[in-house]
Amino acid sequence: MLDTVPGSVAEPVAQSVAPPAPGLAVRCSGALLSPWFRLGLLVALLAAAASLVLLYEPQRLLADGWPPQMGGGAAVVVFAVAYGLCAVAFVPRPLLNLAAGALFGSAFGLVAALAGTVLAAGISFGLGRLLGQEALRPLLRGRWLRAADGQLSGHGFRSMLAIRLFPGVPFAVANYCAAVSRMGWVPFLVATALGSVPNTTAYVVAGSRATSPTSPLFLCATGFIVVTGVGAAVVAWRKRHHLS
Repeated sequence: MLDTVPGSVAEPVAQSVAPPAPGLAVRCSGALLSPWFRLGLLVALLAAAASLVLLYEPQRLLADGWPPQMGGGAAVVVFAVAYGLCAVAFVPRPLLNLAAGALFGSAFGLVAALAGTVLAAGISFGLGRLLGQEALRPLLRGRWLRAADGQLSGHGFRSMLAIRLFPGVPFAVANYCAAVSRMGWVPFLVATALGSVPNTTAYVVAGSRATSPTSPLFLCATGFIVVTGVGAAVVAWRKRHHLS
């Protein structure tokens, strides 16, 4: 017969169970979704796009190899899509704007070029926001980087409008800086569309009148391009000490 101690309570012995280690699929998915992996994917995509441009030179196809049977509104839409993809791949926009003017004239060329510009800006902004923002925002520690981020995040529309009007700021740089900031989609795209009108118009008009370089329209467009380019260089030179 077993003796029991009065008042004693039998307590179960707790056994500590270690949580199971995450499986290979979980670890792989975590690595694939990490900010730095996505940033690496963005860099790889942009490098591949730039390599394809250097290899195939699609800007020549837009100007010289455009199918002669393709015309009308469908041609403008196709050109705008091709423009957008080429601009994302770092084809210089001035070349694309000249090609738009040479192919479609001033009016339809401007429509195609502006549509392609907004499309390229939207694609770049989306790629930067999805693949690069989370990894790059913690690196905004310098005084000028934080100031630029604050300006773009807090005053997105007017800041981007000024950047688009200022021809010295590279198109791709502006797109990805805006994507890393907290600027909204709508202010970015609207400011891009409005701010790109003057410079794009000048290049499209120059392209449409390239066969008559002594015409007043060609001379005015070329003069505008030269004056704005020199003005941008002068402003950048005078503000260079702010970047040191």
